[in-house]
Amino acid sequence: MSTTETDKSQDQAGPDHEDLGAAGSQLSTAPAEELSVAPGLGVIGWVRWFWRQLTSMRVALLLLLLLSLGAIPGSLIPQTGADLNKVDDFRKAHKTLAPIYDKLGLFHVYSSVWFSAIYILLFVSLIGCIVPRTWQFVGQLRGRPPGAPKRLNRLPAYTTWRTTAEPEQVREAALALLKKRRFRAHVAGDAVAAEKGYLRELGNLAFHIALIVLLIAFASGQLYKSDGTKLVVEGDGFSNALPQYDDFKSGSLFQADDLVPFSFSLKDFKATYEVTGPNKGTPRTFEAQITYSKGAYGKDRPTTIKVNTPLTIDDSKVYLVSHGYAPVITVRDGKGTVVYHAATPLLPLDGNVTSNGVVKVMDGYRNPQGQKEQLGFQAFFVPTFDPKSGTMLSQFPSLVNPLLAVNAYHGDLGVDTGTQNVYQLDKTHMKAFKDSKGQLLKKLLQPGDTLTLPNGAGSITFEKDIKEWAGFEIVQEPGSGWALGGALAAIFGLAGSLFIQRRRVWVRAVRGADGVTVVEMAGLGRSESAKVPEELGDLAGILYDQAPGAPDPDDHSSESPDTPVVPAEGAEK
Repeated sequence: MSTTETDKSQDQAGPDHEDLGAAGSQLSTAPAEELSVAPGLGVIGWVRWFWRQLTSMRVALLLLLLLSLGAIPGSLIPQTGADLNKVDDFRKAHKTLAPIYDKLGLFHVYSSVWFSAIYILLFVSLIGCIVPRTWQFVGQLRGRPPGAPKRLNRLPAYTTWRTTAEPEQVREAALALLKKRRFRAHVAGDAVAAEKGYLRELGNLAFHIALIVLLIAFASGQLYKSDGTKLVVEGDGFSNALPQYDDFKSGSLFQADDLVPFSFSLKDFKATYEVTGPNKGTPRTFEAQITYSKGAYGKDRPTTIKVNTPLTIDDSKVYLVSHGYAPVITVRDGKGTVVYHAATPLLPLDGNVTSNGVVKVMDGYRNPQGQKEQLGFQAFFVPTFDPKSGTMLSQFPSLVNPLLAVNAYHGDLGVDTGTQNVYQLDKTHMKAFKDSKGQLLKKLLQPGDTLTLPNGAGSITFEKDIKEWAGFEIVQEPGSGWALGGALAAIFGLAGSLFIQRRRVWVRAVRGADGVTVVEMAGLGRSESAKVPEELGDLAGILYDQAPGAPDPDDHSSESPDTPVVPAEGAEK
């Protein structure tokens, strides 16, 4: 009668395991684990020992964990590269912690020495691990599956039967069957050796290579990135050059010449809001209609930028991030000469676009005495004013009932003494205009209204034309495409390494002492799984149909020949 076995753990570390020889080796490209004992070969020995530890998978995973933990402070603590003002506020609020954080480099985590050290060690560890494994895998692909071990019955999945077919016929049938099932197979001596599941190792290597790509993309993105903002009023434009930005920050290796050459003009901004219900005032659409051109002499092309639909030009992306109003203001001197006429952007303070800002007249103005002087106006704007509310707070974001509140100052704006915020008024060297009662001159203006300054000092007019502005963020990250490709490759590689099993199958057919062919089939997988015995049972059933069983010499009954069966893994003999 035929016999079947599945024995996965019978002292494979003992002498019987030696019978497997090359058949049980190289089912993966993972390096053999070595004991972490101190070397005794001097400097060279210590260097070799350190290199083996650094390139081990255990250390690579540990470094990856440390890198993830090290990135946490960069998300929780204000960073100088992201927002210097928040860092200054943190230092003022935490007098004790701030010096400690400075010494630890927690205000610039991603460029700190300790984070860079972890990053570089992880990079070296992955390369030192991948290169030899890749070379070994290529060697396995160029070679053939190893021949069958002497004792197939020691393998995890095993079956045998006797047949009247010739050994050569059985091997030919087995070779054809295994190749049909996409095994790499060949005849080695008296057996057919086959192997399948190489994509598992390929996925494993792809996953680790993808990690290196991600590390490189992350490093290049941090070193060469740029991030700037620009407020553009309808009718105005922007050119991608450093002087054009309102705010700009970049990586340590960034150069001004690295900016992608392009320009755009804001033709129109459209925003719609919910007008009724509990979501009244909630934005429904935010669209900036622009025309842009690439390069110095590029052709103008119209397009629309939405909140989640940026404009992409090479490595640069233009995002729509904010919106507000820019009332058109006209300022005249005492003789009626226009000294200021422009759409003045005001910054929103709430969701209904209650806004404030400053109008600065720096040149061209002379006071009634004929002396050069500068004017400054504080402006407070509401797009929808409700007289019943009694407050200067907008009741709706759209221009339903716009109102502008202004008060006026004259003197020296201080623009020649240092950097000035265009949205703030430095009153250090300014004097307020007074009304007839000696109070601060101020007035609520509707579109078309004018505030006349006292003593023939001039006037300020709130024109009927109210423009809108859009805030854009221009981000340039040269490694973003590589990062996306690396992430996708890592996902597919990890899926392949998890769901594909590498396994080997051997079919031996030899003539027994009584002249009847004895067929043995065995399977071996990299990990314990029910797939190997199930697959072996399926293959054995098909091969048995082509080489039917023969009765045992001592079986004189009329029972039919036995059919090979592969019991569940781990069953008793």
